[in-house]
Amino acid sequence: MMPRDRPTPELLRSLAKLLRGLSAIFWGLPLVLIATVQSQTWIGWHGLDPVLPGALHGLLLYGLSLLRRFQPGVGAWRTAIDRARLTALANLGLSPFLYLHMRLPDVPHYAASVLLLHLCGLLFLFNCNRVLLCLASMLPDEILRHDAILVNRFNRTLLTVLAVLTALFQILLWRQPVPESLLPYLQFVQLNGLWISVFPLLLPVAGLMTLTWKLKEMIMEGVFGSELWHRDMPIGAPRL
Repeated sequence: MMPRDRPTPELLRSLAKLLRGLSAIFWGLPLVLIATVQSQTWIGWHGLDPVLPGALHGLLLYGLSLLRRFQPGVGAWRTAIDRARLTALANLGLSPFLYLHMRLPDVPHYAASVLLLHLCGLLFLFNCNRVLLCLASMLPDEILRHDAILVNRFNRTLLTVLAVLTALFQILLWRQPVPESLLPYLQFVQLNGLWISVFPLLLPVAGLMTLTWKLKEMIMEGVFGSELWHRDMPIGAPRL
């Protein structure tokens, strides 16, 4: 009979998929941000501009699919994963419009699609934040769980503010005529919209990457050190 302080083969296989999924998310988040910025400039990726953002969004979707194979019977965890996968799939479908909008900026449909991609990206980060919080709550580490709650609260607040500001900006643009007192500010935002929308995202992305790395380190330590498995139920249900 296998001792209780060692993970079972089934749990090891599940944790291997979990680690690969976390790695895909860890690398995919910053690369998607970089590819989005590059696709909206004239620097280019030597012909990869039309496909690179979509490929990286696909990497995030693949990572979430691997995460879903871990503890599939836990309802809160599966719901969080499914919501994140839905927004990741929407981002994958909208990503080609980055290239099209760069080449044909006067087409309203392309501009609206890029705006929708931006909002879906904020929603994806929001949902991804929830996924990592659920995962942290299932693992037996109180400090990591507390860190996940803090990151979740900060990111949730910042992402909500960014979404509201984006919506208000679009409402002001659609309003005719635009108030003259706001016209200089709106023109400044239009000229520098890419950087204004990207820089605030660095904080939530950095927070998610840090939390993802801590989760990977804790799981690796638990597998090879067996310190986390000295109990009957090493993996529990989310406590949110």
